[in-house]
Amino acid sequence: MAKIQVDLARATRLLQPAPLALVTAKFRDKANVMVAAWTMNCSHNPPMAALAVYPARFTHDLIVKSGQFALNIPPRPLLETVKKIAETSGEDVDKFVANKLTLYEGKQVNAPLIVECIGHLECGVVDTLRLGSHTLFFAEIVAAAADELAFDGERWTLADKSVKPLHHLGGDGYGVLEAIEAKH
Repeated sequence: MAKIQVDLARATRLLQPAPLALVTAKFRDKANVMVAAWTMNCSHNPPMAALAVYPARFTHDLIVKSGQFALNIPPRPLLETVKKIAETSGEDVDKFVANKLTLYEGKQVNAPLIVECIGHLECGVVDTLRLGSHTLFFAEIVAAAADELAFDGERWTLADKSVKPLHHLGGDGYGVLEAIEAKH
């Protein structure tokens, strides 16, 4: 099988697709939502996630000040909303209102959760690391919930197109996964 050289500026895309997240954060009376493709698990015990955010983003400041955020996993039908959120700054407009998102309060963090999303991870920052262009936030997952049609308690079910998580493929490319079972 022939291999091509991958430009190092695009090398991280070989680790994609991962489910993208709508990151919500709030500090005092300011709240925002941003799109993030750079999230990952980083510990089972305690359960932890990592999130990379560019420091110039409005949400970065909210996370630094509040020490918490939520990862909301959008389903396929939210694709156009995801694109609109990514193209707008929360400093200029209330992206929740502009995109007609329905919010509810988290159980453990002050960051709003998005009703239209199929999964929610409430996260408390425990450490940060500045790496090159981004800040990596390490956070303990303190509460989690998922749509019962999308997640069976162990994994994404991927049976119904309307509840499949979106994955960022790079640039303007998005996709959803197809479920296949390995034979034993």
